[in-house]
Amino acid sequence: MKFIGFYSYTVILTYLSLVSGILGMRYASIGKFDIAIICLAISGFCDMFDGLVARTKKNRTTDEKNFGIQIDSLCDLICFGVFPAVFLYYLGINTTLGIIILIFYILCALIRLAFFNVLETKRQTKEGGCTKGYRGLPVTSSATIFPIFYIIGLFLSKSMMTYIYYALPILVGFLFIL
Repeated sequence: MKFIGFYSYTVILTYLSLVSGILGMRYASIGKFDIAIICLAISGFCDMFDGLVARTKKNRTTDEKNFGIQIDSLCDLICFGVFPAVFLYYLGINTTLGIIILIFYILCALIRLAFFNVLETKRQTKEGGCTKGYRGLPVTSSATIFPIFYIIGLFLSKSMMTYIYYALPILVGFLFIL
């Protein structure tokens, strides 16, 4: 039996990031927001080092590199696009307007990641190595932005945080695609 995909230590952190994101969504769904936000930060931590780990394998084929780019972006969409939206939904951003805002946020994350993949695949064929700069706010910045605002929310009124939680995904979404 042959499995599809590429299996090596180079994708372990990416998969751990995904597991943490899925667990975080589960915790958010049962109202354990403190644990959920920690899961988001853990996903970000894993993502911070997954590329570094992948680049330690010097004999990766072009297919392995492209697989890594794709699997990383798919994971990022779930962990830093869908997960923050799910988190905010369970925090109470679940009105019709809230759902529209959260869909916008996820779409912006999706567009940003797809655009990055196109550019990164093109860059890899010409240069190799790691990316020197970014265009737009990286989707993974959600692993920092949302935990910071969650902590700030512990000191502000619930009504003030509701306004912030409605505005934050709009702002971050725009920054993804600007």
